[in-house]
Amino acid sequence: MADAMISAFESSLDKTNLILKDIETAYGWPKERRNQSYAALRTVLHLLRDRLAVNESVEFAQQLPVLVRGIYFDGWNPSDVPIKLNRDDFLYEVRQGFPYDAEGGAERVTQVVLDTLRRHVTQGEWQDVKDTMPKDLATFMP
Repeated sequence: MADAMISAFESSLDKTNLILKDIETAYGWPKERRNQSYAALRTVLHLLRDRLAVNESVEFAQQLPVLVRGIYFDGWNPSDVPIKLNRDDFLYEVRQGFPYDAEGGAERVTQVVLDTLRRHVTQGEWQDVKDTMPKDLATFMP
């Protein structure tokens, strides 16, 4: 039993590192900038989570590795969602939550993280998430 739990944890850690590495690769960041890729992932995840209705948010989270799911739900208050954010509001919040200078600014950070997340969830679930977004934000999503 303990071996299975350790294996599940290691698998989740590997998948989480793969997501962070995908973000780093898109930017050309070395692994030493892991704090930066983590901050980008966390910021965009939280905004995406807060923009979704509770049921859709939970369905989306079920496809994330356990560690990323923990990041996703950290500080979540389901009674406060969904928060109405259009594309400009979303990007403004990314600028507020991502404390680093990155090429392309908040728009590029958001795009890189969304592209990465898209590769790690099913097409059907991604389409469900995209369908719940306002048109100007949905067109921004891969």
